[in-house]
Amino acid sequence: MPEQGLSSYGSYGSARGVNRRALLQAAGLGAGVLAAGGMAAPRAEAAGPAEGGSAPAPLDAASAELPLTGGPDFPIGLFWPPHPYETTLARYQEMADAGFTFLITGNYQFDARSAAYALGLADQVGLKVLVAGDPRIEALAQYLTVTDDRTVPSSITTADAASWVRTALGSYTSHPALAGVSVYDEPSRVRFPNVGALTAVVRSAAPGLLPYANINRGNGASYADFVQTYVDTVKPALISFDRYPILTGGIDTDYFDTWAIVRAASLTSGLPAWTYIQSTGYNNHRVPTASQLAWQVNISLAYGCKGIQYFTYWTPDPARGEGYTQALITTDGKRTPLYDAATALNTGWLRPVGRELKPLVSQSVQHAGETPLPPGTTAFTPDDVVAAVTGDAAVLGIFAPAPGTADDGTRHLLVVNRDPDAPASLQVRLAPGRTAAVFAPATGTYAEPGAAAVLSLQLPPGAAALYRIESN
Repeated sequence: MPEQGLSSYGSYGSARGVNRRALLQAAGLGAGVLAAGGMAAPRAEAAGPAEGGSAPAPLDAASAELPLTGGPDFPIGLFWPPHPYETTLARYQEMADAGFTFLITGNYQFDARSAAYALGLADQVGLKVLVAGDPRIEALAQYLTVTDDRTVPSSITTADAASWVRTALGSYTSHPALAGVSVYDEPSRVRFPNVGALTAVVRSAAPGLLPYANINRGNGASYADFVQTYVDTVKPALISFDRYPILTGGIDTDYFDTWAIVRAASLTSGLPAWTYIQSTGYNNHRVPTASQLAWQVNISLAYGCKGIQYFTYWTPDPARGEGYTQALITTDGKRTPLYDAATALNTGWLRPVGRELKPLVSQSVQHAGETPLPPGTTAFTPDDVVAAVTGDAAVLGIFAPAPGTADDGTRHLLVVNRDPDAPASLQVRLAPGRTAAVFAPATGTYAEPGAAAVLSLQLPPGAAALYRIESN
């Protein structure tokens, strides 16, 4: 269950999210230190070109060329796949049919033979795989320190670590499905140097694979420092984090602050930001509804997300503790309503909309019609894209072409219903000289720009609409 105590960047919150490290540790993967949100502190939003700040850094060249982070397709991943007794071709086809593009091995798949078997099935259905829990990688990450300073206890030289990594990856590289390897899940600050050293070793040994890691959640200035220290020390290919906002008592509004901090670090570094969405129920967290699932996806997209991961796909068994109830698939292999909801969301919305947004850069994200504002959020102010917003509360994300690409002034606008549980009616008045073309995910096309100066939106709970905003 979620731990209590102090971390390097804030105090733990028992109702703020599942302890993913504990879930992995229960499968024999070693100890780690978790951290959760402290109180939010005032912080300026990262400014894009239209907000008076410098342009965001270009996407890291390595990230742009790696599996999942590179290419046009939006990565849609899952954590906790079928366990070994259900690791079958039919089960892997079931994941692919639900619109997932990759999986992270787990659920007792923590040895080279199990991972290779999973890769073989993924080869056949077109899924990509991030291998987690390989014993050699885990030993380097969790129990040893990769350094050429021989005075460090329990250390291993860079050359020897590279040999271990090459041997580990040699078990998997014959599979086209191999996308990368999980280096560490939720490292504490003290482990950042080792995570960075191991990430560099993986890059050197397999420059065409993604060295993946995921960090924990947090809030305020201390968490912002934590994330920036992670980026500076580890030099990762992406910034991935987890926070699960669907609580038994309502929505965790500190969720926005966490996203704002990660967004700022993503823009500054040029690294893509990924997140996990809550797709299971457990202690102090309820099973999300279909609209709450969509809301997490759409809020994340509005904040510039470039990769969505589900926690979890298969329901963890009761012996793990933390009161897991159900995910997309039950412990005994039955589909729940969330499977159908995720399938419709992934295939009918996230895949086509994500493909539109993936090459773009978040220019601004603002909350309209919301008083008081949640911690870490920015209130709507008129700009050269949107002049006014009236009606129900919404989150507006504006996106620009990436630095170094042609910019004719066209922007993309994602309007998200702020309420995951109720419909929203609102009007968006465009800035003078702007026209809007709405995106149709079913066809992957935009309608002809309309002359209307005001967009009238009727958004279902948790839903969003994407527009291409052009100049006359």
